[in-house]
Amino acid sequence: MTTVTHLSVTGMTCGHCVSSVTDELLGVPGVQDVLVELRPGQASSVRVISDHALDEAALRAAVGEAGYDVAEVAVVDDALAAEMSEQAPARQATHTLPIVPK
Repeated sequence: MTTVTHLSVTGMTCGHCVSSVTDELLGVPGVQDVLVELRPGQASSVRVISDHALDEAALRAAVGEAGYDVAEVAVVDDALAAEMSEQAPARQATHTLPIVPK
């Protein structure tokens, strides 16, 4: 089961910020991958991928160690199933058979 923890991180403005946050989060036990969407001037979106729920305090501490603050945390358990469920209508729409005139 894949778990995705979404962090809303404030104060990030550049690639160095992204690297610092990524490196610190990768040091948290259980973290498999980190994906950052940098949004200078607003809260950046950070997705932390793991195979189980992570300790929120450890994630906040890692981001704090990089010099930034976590404004919001949201956890999606079984993220692959949730994503597939969200995408199902669009996939079904593209997989319809064409109508062939007789």
